[in-house]
Amino acid sequence: MDTDAQVSQLEQALLQQAETLAREHLQNAESARARILAESAEKLKLAEAREVLSAKVEAERLVRQQTQAAETRLAAELDRLRWALTEATLAEVKTAFRRLVQDEPRYLKTLEAWLATAAHALPPGDLVAEVRPEDEQRLARQWPDMVARVAPGRSVALAAHGLPSEGGIRVRLADNRARLDQTFEARQARLADELARVAMERLFASAPDLGTLVHG
Repeated sequence: MDTDAQVSQLEQALLQQAETLAREHLQNAESARARILAESAEKLKLAEAREVLSAKVEAERLVRQQTQAAETRLAAELDRLRWALTEATLAEVKTAFRRLVQDEPRYLKTLEAWLATAAHALPPGDLVAEVRPEDEQRLARQWPDMVARVAPGRSVALAAHGLPSEGGIRVRLADNRARLDQTFEARQARLADELARVAMERLFASAPDLGTLVHG
């Protein structure tokens, strides 16, 4: 199994972990909501037994306010959990990526695999592969052989982008018509979007009224 697949499997495993945690928090939130609604219903029943019609209307208003306030608190907690899950998972990915960068043979194979993906995906034309300055030094001597292996027949210039980065590679057409960004930061941004989507789906799937409160 090549390193790119291993990194992708790690990302998938972390997504599954986030899904499991999200389901657990959803179950806890649903139990709390059911308890609040049951208590509110009991309060309403007692109020109906004690009060005349005008008092009953007021009691119903108060119960609705209490229930809505409780649901708003739950919605805020679910939203906090969604971000906490996303941030915790991204921190794990960052740690794993840093370990990959420190393992030079594996890291260079990963860069080669990502270069191959870009060369296959981008339209015809000369390419420019941009990496960190330290990675440019790592790759310089073996670059012609790497390009020959994964992008035969294509011109691929090696350059340093000079931007703050944990590592990775971004490949673009020389005329800038298209680009495939496989830097850590770009991959992290894509993973963050996916994690946020998964967490939102799991946490709010069975609570549409809470979703309405959050987004309405």
